[in-house]
Amino acid sequence: MNPWNDTTPIYVQLRERVVAQILAGDIRPGEALPSVRQVAAELAINPITVSKAYQTLSDDGLVEKRRGLGLYVSEGADTVLRRRERELFMSQEWPAMIIRMRSLGIDPAQLLAQLQRNEESGP
Repeated sequence: MNPWNDTTPIYVQLRERVVAQILAGDIRPGEALPSVRQVAAELAINPITVSKAYQTLSDDGLVEKRRGLGLYVSEGADTVLRRRERELFMSQEWPAMIIRMRSLGIDPAQLLAQLQRNEESGP
């Protein structure tokens, strides 16, 4: 089974996986990323693809190269990512959700009540 989406370049998908791991706290600021070779071997992809994904993370300041040691998650990367993701959610995802809620006749009060019930019942 192919774990990759055919419509998005693999390096972009790999980058998003690393971003998701940082946001989830699976990779914390100051921690090393797995080596290019290791990731390429585990995922059966070209090392150049991994390098390209890592380079985009570096270009965005989310990881830093430590000479002779590899790539490490930059301090504050998680905070920067959360801010970016919130802005993206509020500007792109939320407006579409509002339209969908209106079309379904969902009252925001119902949504909040459901959220509270979900939080009380736990994960």
